Amino acid sequence: MTCTERLQDAAGWLLLVVLGLNLRPMLSSVSPLLAEIRSATGMGFQTAALLTTLPVICMGLVALLGNRLGVLGERRGIALGLSLIAAACLARLLCGQAGPLLATALLGGAGVALIQAFLPGVIKHRFEGRVALAMGVYSASLMGGGGLAALFSPLLAHHFEHWQVGLGFWLVPACLALLLWLLWPLAGSASEAAGRASSFLRQRRAWLLALYFGLVNCGYMSMVAWLPAYYLQLGWSPTRSGSLLAFMTIFQVLAALLMPALAQSQVDRRPLLSVSLLAQGFGFVGLVWLPLEYSTLWVALIGFGLGACFALSLILTLDHRQDPREAGQLAAFVQGVGFLINAVSPWLSGWLRELTGSFVSAWVVLAVTVVLMLGVTRLFNPASYRTQGLGKPALEPG
Repeated sequence: MTCTERLQDAAGWLLLVVLGLNLRPMLSSVSPLLAEIRSATGMGFQTAALLTTLPVICMGLVALLGNRLGVLGERRGIALGLSLIAAACLARLLCGQAGPLLATALLGGAGVALIQAFLPGVIKHRFEGRVALAMGVYSASLMGGGGLAALFSPLLAHHFEHWQVGLGFWLVPACLALLLWLLWPLAGSASEAAGRASSFLRQRRAWLLALYFGLVNCGYMSMVAWLPAYYLQLGWSPTRSGSLLAFMTIFQVLAALLMPALAQSQVDRRPLLSVSLLAQGFGFVGLVWLPLEYSTLWVALIGFGLGACFALSLILTLDHRQDPREAGQLAAFVQGVGFLINAVSPWLSGWLRELTGSFVSAWVVLAVTVVLMLGVTRLFNPASYRTQGLGKPALEPG
């Protein structure tokens, strides 16, 4: 590899990181500022919760349309996604009313969804032979961006004495990512033919992958929404309970880097997925069994399991298609269904809290879900989707 090729390769990895960092601040910047937002806008709890629920729903719906939007091509599609995120952050900086804020949740969610729909195909093409590692770097960047936003948004709001700055600041990295993408995109400039979105509706394996992706990752939204509230109920201070989310993010990032790196040399994803699900399961059981004595251990296990499952389940999806464009289309479908499931998770956990008076029932449901997904993991034998020596997909109808 020449010096120029090494620089181009390094630039590709850097751009992948920058793109990932922009995909979660729309969600995680809201939670630590929710009290100030409610006080300034008059939102109730249910309305304010839409600021985090609407982007996830939008991510799912737009991802399901991703194949129909394929005529944009990866280059223009990701540029449009970054532009929508930047526009949403700018609107949050300038507008302080409830209606416009809810509109920014939809706008930013659409932008995130476009990038998440196109980027797996870009990774499959641009990082050929290193897909697992690249997906790990992307996943770690995505989770790291969420953690940074949760940490710095309240600090920025306090420094400038206005909560809107804490939300609107993320305009800066979005504009930087857009500039870098326009100057040196990972994807080609040619538009690609749109795939048939409806074709996956008749694929049992595609639906299995989508439901699996949604259920192995649904604990993340419940943790973001309710973990601090659970420990507040147990008598912790707001600062101490809120710090658990930042601690969880550290282990998410570590797992998103470590587990795909290990997967790089393996064809069968099931052993690593099983370890990741077991980590989640022990963590949820720990929250029920001994929540106060070993709180950091349980949160670390959950964070590690969630970080690994997100990256590995996407890698598993990409394994099912050899062609980068087709792999990207399948990943868009899987994420679309999966994020809609993720959007239901915090609502279900909150409903169980109201019904029982405690979050314990929600943690039990998540633990049972993990056990069920351990059984489903056994179905993903590489022989079921790879032809010997060819790596061709086996997504047969019906």
